[in-house]
Amino acid sequence: MFDRLKKAFSNIVKGLSEKELSEADIDKVFSEIEIALLESDVAHETITYLHDTLKRELVGKRFDKSRDNESIVKDTLKDIMISIFNNAGTLDIIERINSKKDREKEPYTILFLGINGTGKTTTIAKFANMLRKHNISSVIVAGDTHRAGAIEQITEHATRLGIKVIAQRYGADPAAVGRDGVLYAKAHRVDTVLIDTAGRMQTSRNLMDEMAKIVRVVKPDLKIFVGDSLAGNDTIMQAREFLRYTDFNAIILTKSDSDYKGGSALSIVHVTNKPIVYLGVGQGYDDLVPFNAEEFVEQIVEGNGKR
Repeated sequence: MFDRLKKAFSNIVKGLSEKELSEADIDKVFSEIEIALLESDVAHETITYLHDTLKRELVGKRFDKSRDNESIVKDTLKDIMISIFNNAGTLDIIERINSKKDREKEPYTILFLGINGTGKTTTIAKFANMLRKHNISSVIVAGDTHRAGAIEQITEHATRLGIKVIAQRYGADPAAVGRDGVLYAKAHRVDTVLIDTAGRMQTSRNLMDEMAKIVRVVKPDLKIFVGDSLAGNDTIMQAREFLRYTDFNAIILTKSDSDYKGGSALSIVHVTNKPIVYLGVGQGYDDLVPFNAEEFVEQIVEGNGKR
């Protein structure tokens, strides 16, 4: 991943000299980096932000032979990238669930959002499995009442995991199904309610309005946007629209094990200012791992380390 970016850094010192750096020097240095970032699916507005911030940090600095010029630029760029993730904050979902359970004796409700094909339903199953490992019980709501086979798919996952599913018929109001799930969890003292929703294109006004209605009716504690790492800039556009309609709180990126580019993660956080909480890294129920910003940035700039 990011092989071209790694190679670009090996060449940037050629554009640096002992003199004080000017904007023209930074533009020349950044030209190779920009190409690598574009090929790695980093959004144009994020690249512009990196470029402008790098200028502010480095213009006027004097490079001399006693300094490792390549490391200076690398470390500066890493700091800028880390700041993007830091500005979005962090979110400890396990702590939030336990806190509400102890404080209010109420179930913690999580709504999962996204378009078709991102692996949202499988992600919910992985999420329920992860909660179980933390001794947190859950009920799954089959809120996708549009797609043929969706209820059967989520029910199959839940059966394998030994988790209750709340479902109605196809065509039912998903907001009503979500409300039923919350009432069931309250009555049976279940810790969390995990609500699946129909995958919908961000360009479908009616379905996006329906999603907004689910949010109003269910009033979830947490709204998670599930995006596809492989979709590149499409994921960024989807996230922007879902944020406008639902003001989601956090992000899970799926198919990260197949993502040889990785630019979606950096861009989606920059555009939405929401944290990535987990990455989907396979098809198994255990293949949901916490996102680590420091490791990710190290991978981007150095081309090594783990995501």
